Amino acid sequence: MFFETYIVVLASLFALVDPIGNAIIFASLTPTRTPYRRRLYAFKGVLIASGLLLGFMFLGEFFLKHLGISLAALRTSGGILLLIMGIDMVFARHSGGTSTTDEEEQEAMENSLAKEDISVFPLATPLLAGPGAIGAIILFHANTEGSTEKQIAVVAALATIMLAALVCLLASSFLQRILGKTGMNVINRIMGVLLSALAVQFVFDGLKQSGLFT
Repeated sequence: MFFETYIVVLASLFALVDPIGNAIIFASLTPTRTPYRRRLYAFKGVLIASGLLLGFMFLGEFFLKHLGISLAALRTSGGILLLIMGIDMVFARHSGGTSTTDEEEQEAMENSLAKEDISVFPLATPLLAGPGAIGAIILFHANTEGSTEKQIAVVAALATIMLAALVCLLASSFLQRILGKTGMNVINRIMGVLLSALAVQFVFDGLKQSGLFT
């Protein structure tokens, strides 16, 4: 049970957090920074993103209940959102769910040129802890249904992804040279197929739990 949950969450978060793709964006935003500054931004960004995702993981469901949103509705709507993102990844399109929008990227570039700290915006959010990752982590925690083993698996998968993101950020210049745009699109398409299949399963589970078809 632990391993199965861990693998599912790990694969989904890898697609949504996109450590490799975001590392390449990070490299393009910090071409004139010193190695020390880039390391500092990487550590700060990952720590802030981790805090945001953990906060939504443990408190998101609480707020949803107070808003009158059922777990069935969360599973269905979350599945639809993830499906849209998965389709965008398969067709190499970019939306605000898995990456920065054009406006956010322009603002980030302006901040970068002004030598401002980019560890919070856009690195921590929306790159690492974007709406897709936030929605998914709430959904995965809701799916644990009080199982301590599953909750530990979700936290472990999140920790693994954040560690992978940190490693990729620290090696961002190398990844940018090796993979390039074509390599990134290949990886994104593969992860998009997996994410789409998982999203459809979430929709099925949500509709089943809703009782609409019984």
